[in-house]
Amino acid sequence: MSKFWSPLVNDLVPYVPGEQPKVANLVKLNTNENPYGPSPKVLEAIRGELDESLRLYPDPEGESLRQTIADYYQVTPEQVFLGNGSDEVLAHIFYGLFQHGEPVLFPDITYSFYPVYCGLYKIEGQPVPVTDSFEIDPEDYKQPNGGIILPNPNAPTGRYLGLGHIEDILKSNPDRVVVIDEAYVDFGGDTAIALVDRYPNLLVSQTLSKARSLAGLRVGFAVGHPDLIEALNRVKNSFNSYPLDRLALAGAQAAFEDEEWFQKCCHGVIAERERLTAALEGLSFEVLPSKANFVFARHTTKSGADIAAGLREQGIIVRHFNKPRIQEFLRITIGTPEQNDALISGLQTL
Repeated sequence: MSKFWSPLVNDLVPYVPGEQPKVANLVKLNTNENPYGPSPKVLEAIRGELDESLRLYPDPEGESLRQTIADYYQVTPEQVFLGNGSDEVLAHIFYGLFQHGEPVLFPDITYSFYPVYCGLYKIEGQPVPVTDSFEIDPEDYKQPNGGIILPNPNAPTGRYLGLGHIEDILKSNPDRVVVIDEAYVDFGGDTAIALVDRYPNLLVSQTLSKARSLAGLRVGFAVGHPDLIEALNRVKNSFNSYPLDRLALAGAQAAFEDEEWFQKCCHGVIAERERLTAALEGLSFEVLPSKANFVFARHTTKSGADIAAGLREQGIIVRHFNKPRIQEFLRITIGTPEQNDALISGLQTL
């Protein structure tokens, strides 16, 4: 502790991002990056911004990108909010839309940034246990709260909650904001954006880091009722009026405009996910049903930590969480066919 730190900083427990190793030639399956690159149209659009206009500030409202996203999801631009990655969007949500002084509900096994935001903003977080099969039970969210946030598909489990169940939660909490965090929804789920015009308490967040292969650009967005979006804009403009730079705005818009590339990449990941799942089950792993670009699996007899360490010795990195209930599981990002083959071969030697 430094004498210059505020009491808040001293008490913070920060989020720990997935390892980004500096070693070359690794099979890197630990941070859920897309194994396929961004659309060539994205690269072309970014190159088109590399001129003297970089001396100028970007559009603080991102109007062109917001219009593109609105057209894509058949909503209005006033229903779209942009942020520097979905993590920034989520941070603004915690600060601006959840009722401080009442517990915010989220699954006990979920994205570990949620309790970090609670600590940062002095919000009470109330983890809600998932079932023994690691599913979210809508009945558990019919209790007093200051807001609800659910990843769908959930991370790190990959399990997906159907829109009918989400509607059940929305109807049970009409006076509280329900946030559906859809970082992985494009790998087999249905987006809850289809519900925003019917439920003014629904906010859906998404990212371009996963399905659109733009983790390096840091672009996230949220869709919901204009009243919710206005609250997020108030927070944004009190924090950083220019969250997206010119390159990110141009690249993100091009990504949405190349539907063929997007679908090709998603289908490739889904096909490899099913192939890897079958291979893991053949190697005595239990694999949870996944609608994400990763699988969550545990071996029937071997330690998850030992498997992760053994793979690392072979230059293959997966994510192991040393946490209650999931300490034997590995979260394995879906890689290219060649990367997945290397993983399977590596597991066969352990």
